Amino acid sequence: MALGKNYEGQNCTLARALELVGERWTLLIVRDAFYGVRRYGDLLAHLDIPRAVLADRLATLVEAGILARHRYQDSPPRDEYLLTERGVELWSVIYPLMRWGERHFATGQPLRTFRHAVCGTEIDAAGRCPTCGGVDVQPADIEAHPGPGAPAQPREDPVSVALRARPHRLLQPVL
Repeated sequence: MALGKNYEGQNCTLARALELVGERWTLLIVRDAFYGVRRYGDLLAHLDIPRAVLADRLATLVEAGILARHRYQDSPPRDEYLLTERGVELWSVIYPLMRWGERHFATGQPLRTFRHAVCGTEIDAAGRCPTCGGVDVQPADIEAHPGPGAPAQPREDPVSVALRARPHRLLQPVL
């Protein structure tokens, strides 16, 4: 029997959330939106995601109110995608999941560290600043810093180059 494509019939909020963010690539798109990746082409290059999948996931995230599509003037005009307030709430899920992955699947040091921009202290696994009394640090107050775990052959797409070149405040355009 084939595995169903959704959790229809499940009266469970986790199942509903997974229908939205549990598809392959979705959380990576949201993670990149936190890094400040806003344009389709930059997401495409950084994630190595198939075009049709990226278009589908972006449409789903916009429809769900996690991303907002904004037109920027270029030649030709194009769209950029920004996290909404609903989308920013996902940081409290994504950050601990990234830290969990570092503890259990990383081969060395972290690729990036995350610091409280106010004081420069690395935030803990729960997203709190130990120097500032354990306050929950909001994404707009977090800087991603290049970490000591850079791969021997780093990716050379513009987003990867920008993220390893210097500290970067989350939610601000990376390019």
